[in-house]
Amino acid sequence: MNKQNIHDRISNLRQALVEQDLTAIIVPSADPHLSEYLPEYWQARLWLSGFTGSVGTLVVTADFAGLWTDSRYWVHAAEQLADTGISLQKLAPKQPNHIDWLAANLQEGDSVAVDGNVLSIAEQDRLLSAFDANDITLITDRDVLTNIWTDRPALPTAKLYAHDAQFVAQSGASKLAAVRTGMTEAGATHHLLSSLDDIAWLTNLRGADVDYNPVFLAHMLITADSDAEGNATLFIDKSKVSAEIEQNLKDSGITLADYDAIQDALGALTPEDLLLLDPSKVAVGTLSKMVDDVGFIEQMAPSTLLKSVKADADIDHVREAMRQDGAALCEFFAAFEQRLADGERLSELDVDSMLIDVRSKQPHYVSPSFPTIAGFNENGALPHYRATPESFSYLDVSEGEGGLLLIDSGAQYQNGTTDITRVVGIGQVNAEHKRDFTTVLKAHIALAKAHFPDGIASPLIDAICRAPLWQAQMDYGHGTGHGVGYFLNVHEGPQVIAYSASTPKERAMKAGMISSNEPGLYREGQWGIRIENLMVNMPVQQPTETAFGDFLNFETVTYCPIDTRLVEPSLLTPIEKEWLNNYHAQVYAELNERVSGAALEWLIERTKAL
Repeated sequence: MNKQNIHDRISNLRQALVEQDLTAIIVPSADPHLSEYLPEYWQARLWLSGFTGSVGTLVVTADFAGLWTDSRYWVHAAEQLADTGISLQKLAPKQPNHIDWLAANLQEGDSVAVDGNVLSIAEQDRLLSAFDANDITLITDRDVLTNIWTDRPALPTAKLYAHDAQFVAQSGASKLAAVRTGMTEAGATHHLLSSLDDIAWLTNLRGADVDYNPVFLAHMLITADSDAEGNATLFIDKSKVSAEIEQNLKDSGITLADYDAIQDALGALTPEDLLLLDPSKVAVGTLSKMVDDVGFIEQMAPSTLLKSVKADADIDHVREAMRQDGAALCEFFAAFEQRLADGERLSELDVDSMLIDVRSKQPHYVSPSFPTIAGFNENGALPHYRATPESFSYLDVSEGEGGLLLIDSGAQYQNGTTDITRVVGIGQVNAEHKRDFTTVLKAHIALAKAHFPDGIASPLIDAICRAPLWQAQMDYGHGTGHGVGYFLNVHEGPQVIAYSASTPKERAMKAGMISSNEPGLYREGQWGIRIENLMVNMPVQQPTETAFGDFLNFETVTYCPIDTRLVEPSLLTPIEKEWLNNYHAQVYAELNERVSGAALEWLIERTKAL
């Protein structure tokens, strides 16, 4: 992006602050649904700053502009923010975040604007708590960008479609009944849903309003009484909904209303009503017309937990999607390695295009599940690096030298969502490469083999994975695992495997959840390593003890070889070698009849036992 454009936009924004008598503005990475991936209309932080990462908060005052982001993006953000007048502010433990900075640097009587349509209730509470003590006013009822962003993209208009019935284990009506049970247990008369993946799951519908996630812009308002008027209403742009889908929704007990009518519907609630909502997933602006005396129950939406625990039939479909994905990856790696062997000069961009090509030939393919990360050498040390036509690297090495290529990619299939990371050696890898790779592999195996109590808070098992790295005095800055949706968002809650995360009861590990296992190691300016598979929480099949409650373990459902050419066998214990050999035997058994020719030859070679 032209950096002069950034200067001009920040200058125009500062002028708007003066005209509206505002001291500062906060521009988060968010939309009215608090999504991770945003429609272009809501990408204000990107438009103002030029920073392309998925996480970041911009703060602008008359004499300061700063962007806060976490360690995954520090190097990337520093490059993109250079010469823009926007300083990188690193989110890290014991370092001030944007709220702390504003509270410390603004004066009594100052005012801070943030568009309430992209501000969660939970974040508003944090801002008010910090500002009230200093008599700083928070203003959420205006979008300061209205007269600045004159060529703002329109809202998306993609048509809805039904999740293929052969892959749906539970009807929309039964899911709605289960949500109502959760509402009744909470004591709510009404329930507001704004999170897009919850709505897509509940309705068994999918869309294309957001890149990589098959969701659509909508809100839902549900009454606990299924016989009440307007008992379940989907607020959506009706032009996206065919007559057939509208009828199917009606059959499930769901009626339609205009997307923008949600505020009026909430405004019709009375003080006798009690509204259940997730304060981290509902925007302040959505509640702008509610009367003051309506009661709230603030907790995780019932659908979030229901959605995270996959049915047995769903898990079977995911296993099949993983086999399809594994076969595609065999085709990719065989062709990729042959092209390199033939002397062809390939780039990080070629990796992305080749992966999309092989995956798109698989049954039920829809799209990538996130932007492919293909980072060679120092680019691989940036956990969320993304090559672009304007900035990418060729996979070049000098004679006698080698490098590491990190490839993190995935796909959306109607029968499952995939997410996998593998590392490839280019040229002649050295002992340091192998030591680092093997240490990360030891961490991956430690979690893959773990047993843990049913219901344990998911952040607590992170230490199991990190132990081999910590033993070597190594670590990584991101979480070890995230939940994964079923033909839905590749990042899904409530579980998260990260020791820095909080441990509310909602983050309990339950059978049927799908999570990633992705320890890493990043040497800035040199290389990055991450090994990622997806795993299903399963009950321990042959418990040796029964007096201490129920225990879970993991079933790895990603089927793709881990490159043993990067392994230093002397660093593995016999148990770790056994796990790796058994894993490769399973990968071969799952895939050998799905590939042929060069892809089969590659599979045979890469699944040989150590």
